[in-house]
Amino acid sequence: MTHCGVDLGGSWIRLALQDGRRLRRARWRVRPGEPLERALGAQLRRMGSPKVGRLVVGAHRAWLPSEKAALRRRLASLAREVLVLSDLELSHRAGLAGGPGVHVVAGTGSAALAMDRRGRIARAGGLGPLLGDEGSSFWIGRRWLQGMPDELVRRFAKRPDAVRAVAALAKTVLRRARRNRRARGIVEDACAELAAIAARAGSRLKLKPPIPVSWFGGLFRDPFFLRTFLKALGPGWRPHPPRLKPEDAALEL
Repeated sequence: MTHCGVDLGGSWIRLALQDGRRLRRARWRVRPGEPLERALGAQLRRMGSPKVGRLVVGAHRAWLPSEKAALRRRLASLAREVLVLSDLELSHRAGLAGGPGVHVVAGTGSAALAMDRRGRIARAGGLGPLLGDEGSSFWIGRRWLQGMPDELVRRFAKRPDAVRAVAALAKTVLRRARRNRRARGIVEDACAELAAIAARAGSRLKLKPPIPVSWFGGLFRDPFFLRTFLKALGPGWRPHPPRLKPEDAALEL
């Protein structure tokens, strides 16, 4: 029987398809406004598996039970059985194997999810670019633009994909952070924000040190950023490199 695990983030869709011993992968950009069932169905057809046995999806903006149920109904035609989690819950499982600790996500947006030994969860951050996403790629790009000429800033503000375009500037900031004081300061501030989000999530469950902490997202692929984040956490944390990719954790389920 064919099984499929999907990580639906804010910017990318990542898929792992298991058919017996054969494992195939796909990765593509989220198209604004495109229904997930259409994008996912088209990809499965291209891979020769228009309907799978079990489909597990970790979905961006699917936190409430009602949101998960609505997405599960929309995906019902693609699999005999569908399980929907939030992308944050799936990422925590990928990082900490379902055990206690705090998992921090930092890509276009940012959030943290804590779990205690009883399986209770608490989150912090993840409120989107308007009200939150502290320390994210978008946050970094916006800080970088604050020192730029108004003409350039207006060009970004008028773009239909403004959030994605601003977030893409984080690569420039990370590249310059080794030798540019302003860029390094922005990275250090971003990591301090992420450390604060992690601490806030952990405190809501009264987790005791040393607290296991794992991470996921494009920013953490930069070694300098990861080192700066771990330093910003300070004492009382036990770093735990991610165990799996989220789509593989979905497949594991």
